Amino acid sequence: MQMEYALYYWPSIQGRGEFVRLALEEAGAAYVDVARQKKGMDALMAAMDASATPPFAPPFLKADELMIAQTANILLFLGARHGLAPRAEAGRLWAHQLQLTIADFINEVHDTHHPVGVSLYYEDQKKEAKRRSAGFIAERIPKFLGYFEQVLQNNDKRGGFAVGARLSYVDLSLFQVMEGLRYAFPKAMARMVPRYPALIAVHGMVAERPNIAAYLNSKRRIAFNEEGIFRHYPELDG
Repeated sequence: MQMEYALYYWPSIQGRGEFVRLALEEAGAAYVDVARQKKGMDALMAAMDASATPPFAPPFLKADELMIAQTANILLFLGARHGLAPRAEAGRLWAHQLQLTIADFINEVHDTHHPVGVSLYYEDQKKEAKRRSAGFIAERIPKFLGYFEQVLQNNDKRGGFAVGARLSYVDLSLFQVMEGLRYAFPKAMARMVPRYPALIAVHGMVAERPNIAAYLNSKRRIAFNEEGIFRHYPELDG
């Protein structure tokens, strides 16, 4: 089904909205990144109050009369509509399960630089952030990446994909996870990445897809920065 989507997310960061952007770009779907338009933040705030099923927070996606919030939920919808998820129910649920696990991981990434509270500046919790990041690098990155590496290796379909025999939104999200971790923890990731050849392969495969490559080289792709989820503070990169 052809339509123009309206994506509502913060205009200056990749954040959780980037997982949705990658799916829309790979699908070649027409969409407007609303908050990056003139008076876009006003439109974003108005849209949050206008729906009968209001979102708690961005990202959310307007598709015809539907207002869909939560990154994994949006991807569940787009995956079925644009061939970025398996057709069979079991496969769709498996992809959704993996995306929810990615969401758990992203929450832990965020907590490395904001372990005490989101209302505090990073500078107000640097000591706690350093301690949290040390544990994250030593224990949680290997835990999650090891899991996704095994998922990729266990997939008995050819092609090196996470789910089934073709690209899904899970592969796109794993690409973003690897990109973000390499930005936030370059020294730690340089040591660890060789342990995960299947994840390296997925990252490279996604980066070379024509629609994604064009997006990454366009102004639509917001650069990583220290306002998003993946932030690079050298003192946290143990």
